[in-house]
Amino acid sequence: MPIETTFGLPVSSPVLIVAIAMGIFLVAPFAAQLIRLPGIIGIILAGAIVGPNALNLLDRDPTIVLLGTVGLLYLMFMAGIEIDLHGFRKHRNRSLSFGALTFFLPQVLGTGVGLALGYGWATSILMASMFASHTLVAYPVAMKLGIGKNRAVTPAVGGTIITDTAALLVLAVIAASTRGALDAGFWLRLTTFLGIYVVAVSTFLPRMGRWFFRHEKAGANAEYLFILSALFIGAYFAEVAGVEAIVGAFLVGLVLNPLLPEGGLLTNRIHFVGEAIFIPFFLLSVGMLVDVRVFMAGSAAWLVMIGMTGAVMSTKFLAAWIFQKTAGFTRAEGWTVFGLTVPQAAATLAATLIGVEVGLFDEAVLNGAIAMILVTCVVGPAVVAKFGREIALGEEREPRTTLPTSRRIVAAVANPVHGAELLELAMLLRDRDSHEPLHPLTVVPDDKARATAYVATAEKMLREASTYAAAAGVPVIPLTRMDYNFASGIARGAVESLASTILLGWDGDRTRTVRVFGSVVDQLLEMTHQEVLVARFASPLATTRRIVLLIPEGSDRMEGFTRALHLVRQLAQQLGTPLLALTIRTDPEPYRERLESNGPDVPVQVRAVGGWDRLPAHLEAELREDDLLILLGARKGAVAWTPELEDLPRTLPDRVSGSLVAFYPSESGTPDSYLFSDMDAPLAAESETMEQLTAPASAPAPRVRTTDPDQSN
Repeated sequence: MPIETTFGLPVSSPVLIVAIAMGIFLVAPFAAQLIRLPGIIGIILAGAIVGPNALNLLDRDPTIVLLGTVGLLYLMFMAGIEIDLHGFRKHRNRSLSFGALTFFLPQVLGTGVGLALGYGWATSILMASMFASHTLVAYPVAMKLGIGKNRAVTPAVGGTIITDTAALLVLAVIAASTRGALDAGFWLRLTTFLGIYVVAVSTFLPRMGRWFFRHEKAGANAEYLFILSALFIGAYFAEVAGVEAIVGAFLVGLVLNPLLPEGGLLTNRIHFVGEAIFIPFFLLSVGMLVDVRVFMAGSAAWLVMIGMTGAVMSTKFLAAWIFQKTAGFTRAEGWTVFGLTVPQAAATLAATLIGVEVGLFDEAVLNGAIAMILVTCVVGPAVVAKFGREIALGEEREPRTTLPTSRRIVAAVANPVHGAELLELAMLLRDRDSHEPLHPLTVVPDDKARATAYVATAEKMLREASTYAAAAGVPVIPLTRMDYNFASGIARGAVESLASTILLGWDGDRTRTVRVFGSVVDQLLEMTHQEVLVARFASPLATTRRIVLLIPEGSDRMEGFTRALHLVRQLAQQLGTPLLALTIRTDPEPYRERLESNGPDVPVQVRAVGGWDRLPAHLEAELREDDLLILLGARKGAVAWTPELEDLPRTLPDRVSGSLVAFYPSESGTPDSYLFSDMDAPLAAESETMEQLTAPASAPAPRVRTTDPDQSN
């Protein structure tokens, strides 16, 4: 290749183009954050600098356009899967009213601003739809402050579905109007084809997804390729239906939302690939459209920029203020709603790019949109940080009903086939913001003659499990323990790692000589005081549509009951499922109050089952194949223990076709000592935990054969 071609401007070498792009994706966000700007702004500004209107280092050629389009669709898809559907359903009325308010006010007033700036109706309406939508850039700030369940925050987040969907529909109609007249035939075709498309996607795609996740055996790569196929096929058929592809991408995200639990491996992969490659290419392509020379040509561009920024700030503030007054919120809550809904990013960028492509937006509107995104993405998080802190401090004066969820989890892996499922459960139980690592643990027989071979096999199995968890961005510390007794080996590993929760797998079989599960699990329950979860997986956790919790009489008297409820509700939130609690031989009302006030926000139903004799028939009539049944157990001697409860694990596998988890709450007198922040636990708590767990484990235990069938978990 000639030197002048290789080093000429704009760069034409594919290798060098990719190298420059990757360098921008690496450096630009860091540079932006140094001057307290969002990372996305850094990539957009970098695109403007290296683009054809400035240094001309890169041309906005078909390759950049293609990757930018993929990134735009990916961005809208991620917006759909990140929406909290639980919060939207629970606060439906407030979410609908606020969503309508925060859409119509900016849409109507923004259209007037566009007309005042001298633009036509189509351009003004499309510009106003940019003001009407919003992106939850500041929501992580609210979550970090612990106000994610606040009465004002939840409907503000739920309103995102309404306002973004309405804004995208406006975009679809205006874009279609540039290709033909908005006559009766257009509206008939749009409503007919769009209705068929929405029904088809919302009906068949979830069923297809559940079937695929239940039956595919090719691994995580196949799951990710299924998601990509659904995304781009859905986006294509949205265009066939007469709307923009981004509407289809957003709808596919909403439909697949329940199948992609937050914190799961597949969800982490979707975020990783999108945030590392596809979305940065979209931001780069948008930046390359910016022409800073427009601001030097006269005052018109400055008026557009100021008008757009002022319009979105004033209309979003007015919507938040009206919502505050009508709902009876405090001043801090009203400002927090404003901070959550003022940032513009995903839908605004989509409307901007499409407006430029169809010829409705000129350089002044494009540059004004970039400036508007910059200002709102700085103002929104700052407002939430200031007034959200006031809300958090005010809530701390009230009695706390939630518990910290940062757990240190040990997953006892004895079979690589089920090790991935155990770690998937561990990642769902782990708090998303926690820096605590997961501890996959395996125990090998203390056999000097074959110790080396046993350890090598165990370490290979742990490497596979660790790779699975590490792929989700979760820190992992694998543990190998040698012991004559598998149960005591697991207990020792839990003590040494200061674990708060122990996970084990179970195939549903029992030996004749044991009481409940099998020798290993029965002995472990006697040796430990921590939370112990014994899981039998019949299908992937992502396909779960409901969690059914069995609560025996007297469970509320156990030390770890409140923390157990919190963990179950956290799992329901992560899986996007409702929670049905069945109380056995006890009044359901006290448990209803405890469940509704403890843990993440999920739909809860509580019903009573007359007694143990009625439970089997009730479960056969109630349970579905895609339910996850959780039995709240009790160790022998606990107040909630009964002979019927001990016998349940023997009878349940024959009556339950779905997945089953037996959950034994912590019996420690000081359960908080098992929970850790991101700092090391105090030495005093460590010493106390060691004494509690090693004392019962010191009793002689029978030797367990390495071929024990109960170790096939």
